[in-house]
Amino acid sequence: MPVVTSESRHGGGKGAGLGLALASALAFGGSGVAAKPLIEAGLDPLHVVWLRVAGAAVVMLPVAVRHRALPLRRPALVAGFGLLAVAGVQACYFAAISRIPVGVALLVEYLAPALVLGWVRFVQRRPVTRAAALGVVLAVGGLACVVEVWSGLGLDVLGLLPALGAACCQVGYFVLSDQGGDAGEEAPDPLGVIAYGLLVGAVVLTAVARPWTMDFSVLTGTARMDGRPVAALFLLAWIVLVATVLAYVTGVVSVRRLSPQVAGVVACLEAVIATVLAWVLLGEHLSAPQIAGGAVVLVGAFIAQSSAPARTSPEPVAGGGTETALSSRESAA
Repeated sequence: MPVVTSESRHGGGKGAGLGLALASALAFGGSGVAAKPLIEAGLDPLHVVWLRVAGAAVVMLPVAVRHRALPLRRPALVAGFGLLAVAGVQACYFAAISRIPVGVALLVEYLAPALVLGWVRFVQRRPVTRAAALGVVLAVGGLACVVEVWSGLGLDVLGLLPALGAACCQVGYFVLSDQGGDAGEEAPDPLGVIAYGLLVGAVVLTAVARPWTMDFSVLTGTARMDGRPVAALFLLAWIVLVATVLAYVTGVVSVRRLSPQVAGVVACLEAVIATVLAWVLLGEHLSAPQIAGGAVVLVGAFIAQSSAPARTSPEPVAGGGTETALSSRESAA
């Protein structure tokens, strides 16, 4: 779930930036596919989230030591990233995929850009563009197809609610970061924010998930991926190293070379990648209306995000979720 860094960019290298953004979307898109077999093998979704976040926090610990002054300089940013973009989003997402298909959970989560626009328009009472409003309508309409509302919401409601919670966590974090630092203040290193966000998330999830109650024996065995046995430790290593550390870092570096709008559009591919991987590796087949609805959700998210006013405009930043925009003023899903 990629994040956007500060506005400073390395000169040139847009092709490399696009490649890194695609790599980030691919890495994030594989998180649910690797996590679901562990959940089905007997691990609680919260325990999988804790393993993911705590493992990534350990890997990023040297970066945190290097930026040890960051929590004092940006306590709200660090806390917001840890509570919402790390702990909240991941816990809700993993809870959702334990009950509904991976692709559906991510498509619901990509309502975040539309929800951000709703917050800006109706809570902050600031105008948004007509194109952005169209993106909201398309995203909501596409979601109706994804959950197949005509069948009486046959999709598991207890799985749908945490997916919506993940989207709301993105919105909450975006609103927090949109109220970021003072003008002219130096933006913190995004890698430091990620490192401390993971540490905060790990502490919070330790209290919530109570990992000492986990059945660690599951990790010594195998999990089944569409009937095929896969070593549980391999899946865990993939979640920590690829779907978390590599995904966040490549997302951050890519946005150094791309505009937030371009990086956000590429990030929308995460839902497509996750759906395809779940189809191929987990055998989770979506119906034709769900596939069509998912495409509409992504188009709506694209329009809502790319139609945001320029940052130099007096109008609000009205597009992008926290998995595609960590901050409109500071640095870095």
